[in-house]
Amino acid sequence: MIRRTDDVDGSGTPSPSTGARALGTAGLAVTAAGLLANGLAYLVPVLAARQLGSADLSALATTLGLIAIASVPGFGLQLAVAVHHAKHGHTQTRRAALLTAALCASALILASPLLVTSLRLPAEALVLSAITTAAIVLSCRTLGELQGGQRFVRLAIGMGLLATGRYGGVLVGLLLDAGLTGSLLLGAGTAALTPVGLAALARPAAPAAPATAPPLDAGQILTGCAAMLAMLVVSYVDLFLARQLLPADDSGGYAVGTVLTKGALWAPQVATVLALPRLARDDRFSRAVALAVTAGCGVLLILGSTFAGTLAFHLAGGPDYTHLGPFAPLFAAVGALYAVVFVLLNAAVATGVRWPAAPLWVGSALLTTVALWTTPRTVSGLLWLALGAAVVTTLAMTLRTWMSTPARVDRLVPAPRRASAGS
Repeated sequence: MIRRTDDVDGSGTPSPSTGARALGTAGLAVTAAGLLANGLAYLVPVLAARQLGSADLSALATTLGLIAIASVPGFGLQLAVAVHHAKHGHTQTRRAALLTAALCASALILASPLLVTSLRLPAEALVLSAITTAAIVLSCRTLGELQGGQRFVRLAIGMGLLATGRYGGVLVGLLLDAGLTGSLLLGAGTAALTPVGLAALARPAAPAAPATAPPLDAGQILTGCAAMLAMLVVSYVDLFLARQLLPADDSGGYAVGTVLTKGALWAPQVATVLALPRLARDDRFSRAVALAVTAGCGVLLILGSTFAGTLAFHLAGGPDYTHLGPFAPLFAAVGALYAVVFVLLNAAVATGVRWPAAPLWVGSALLTTVALWTTPRTVSGLLWLALGAAVVTTLAMTLRTWMSTPARVDRLVPAPRRASAGS
C-alpha cells in the first residue's frame, strides 16, 4: 500500500486534516512555480523588444524556440523518472540523464551548419543554446525524482529554480544591454548552475539505502519523450496551419487566440503533477479526481471567456484583435479538451499502456489532412476544425483509457515509503 503524502509526521498514521493542508500547500506551491515560469518566459520577449534591434530580437526568439524544442526530451525524462521513482523508489538515473542531455546538446551542435544558414543565426548562439539545453535536461531528472517521491513543495522550489536559471541570466543580460550574444552567455551560465542547485535541494536528510530497483531503461525514456513531443505537436499544429493557410492579418489574430488555448491547457496542470505518483500505481480514484479538477477548470475558463472574450483578446493582443472576442470560448474549449487529454496521457504513460501518445498523433494528422484538403481561409473556419480535432482526440483517449489494460508488473513491487508532500 502506498504511504500517503499526508502522513507528514512520519508516524504512519495519516491525518485527514493534515493531509488536506499538505496537499493544499503543495498545490499552491506548484501553481506559483508554474506562474513564475510562465511569467519569466513572457517577460523575456517583452524586454527584448525594447532592448534589441529587429534582427537580434528575431534571432533571440528563434534561439529560445530551438532551446524549447531541443529540451522536450528533458521533460520526457522527467515524466519517465517520476513514474519509475513512484513505482520502485530510489534508483540510479544519473547515467540516463547524462546520456539524454548529451544527445540533446549534440543534436543542436550537429545541426548548427544547417541552422546557421537557414535561420541566419550566429554560431556562438547555437553553442550557448546547446549548453542551456543540456542544463535543462539534467535539471529535469531531479524534478522527476522530487515528483515521483511526492516531495511537492521542493518540486515547486525546483521548478522555480529551473525557470530562474533558464530565463534569469537572459533577462539580466538584456537589462545590462549586453546584446544577443551577451544575454545568451549569461543565460547559459545561470542555466549551467541550475542542476547543482537542484541536486542540493533534492538531497535526502538521511543517507539513501542502496538502490535495489530495476534501472530506468531507454524504452521508458523514449516513451516519455514521445508523449511530451506529441503533446507539443497537438497543441501547436493549428498555429502552424494558420501561418500557412490564413491571410497575414487572420494568421496574427489566430496566434493571439492560441494564447487563450495555451492558458486553458496549462492552467490546471497542477492536478496532473500532484496525481502522477499515484497514477503510476494505477490509482483510479486519483485519476478521476485529476480529471474532475481539470474539466472543472476548463468549464470555468470557457464560461469566463464567453462573458469576457473581448477583454481577453484585448489583454492578449491589444485593441486590434478585440473583434475576435466571440471566438474566445472556442479557443478556450480547444485548450480545455487538450488539458483533459494531458491527464489521460500521463495516466497512460504511468500505467504502462502501449503507444500512449498514438491518439494524439492521429488527431494531429487528421487535423492537418482535413485542413490542407479544405483550405479554410478564415479564423472561424480553421478554429472549428481545430475544435473538432480536439473533440476526436479527447474521445479517442477516453475510449482507449477505458478499454486498455495497463501493465501490472509494478504491483508485484512493494510500494516505497513516500516523503511528505511538504518536505
